[in-house]
Amino acid sequence: MELRTLRYFVAVAEELHFGRAATRLHMSQPPLSRAIKQLETEVGALLFVRSPAGVTLTPVGAVLLDEARALLDQADRVRVRVSAAAGAASITVGILGDSADPGATRLAAAYRRSHPGIDIRIRDTDLADPTCGLRAGLADVALTRAPFDETALTVRELRADPVGVVLRADDPLADRGRLRLADLGDRRWFQFPKGADPIWQSYWNGGEPREGPVVRVVQECLQAVLWNGTVGLAPLGGDLPAELAVVPLIDMPPSRVVAVWNEGDTNPLIRSFVEIATAAYRRRH
Repeated sequence: MELRTLRYFVAVAEELHFGRAATRLHMSQPPLSRAIKQLETEVGALLFVRSPAGVTLTPVGAVLLDEARALLDQADRVRVRVSAAAGAASITVGILGDSADPGATRLAAAYRRSHPGIDIRIRDTDLADPTCGLRAGLADVALTRAPFDETALTVRELRADPVGVVLRADDPLADRGRLRLADLGDRRWFQFPKGADPIWQSYWNGGEPREGPVVRVVQECLQAVLWNGTVGLAPLGGDLPAELAVVPLIDMPPSRVVAVWNEGDTNPLIRSFVEIATAAYRRRH
């Protein structure tokens, strides 16, 4: 059994749906289905009971899930220890669109100072995946924004930012000192790509089902506002083009900046990253 195949299996077992698992792994569904069928052939038993509504684990699948999680955890520990012993330790940090945040800038400088021999790799991700590839093993720790599905993840809040609505500067609502979500009920709101975390999508849609253009990155959100008058939400305090304005929303919960990593990951580089991040984001200057 290859570790990659076991990661595929764990994703399907946790999602209980091939489509959602494929989205989580950032791959298409056919190769995922083939990999699971091949694994069942190797095991010599069915791992899932398939139905139109999704899948459920068989007793054999439940046993393999426990063993696969333990094996993958052990493989990660081996990788970290061997890399450290070889003097080639590294950490991959997933970042979601806030790389220019002063807190992230302070964190980068502080982490470099305290870990001069560590290879720090940055994985910039789009708005479809708020966990920045953590579930697929593409990042060790993510610097992102909540809320999202926190299943099997550990989350540390670093800061909470008030949220406003981004409008064209000539929009009639742009001159208001503050707004409520109900003031925007008749507008089109940007949507994330199909398969995006529903908790994440709901938050940026103000908790209501909406319709509007699909966007993948922050710049597409801004362009959707400029070209289409689409409603875009954003944390207050960021720089915007002169053609845009941001008005505070008084009934929108704050956007939480968080550090997040896979539950049970004991990589010491992650622990130090989170502690340094906590201090860096606590400082305001």
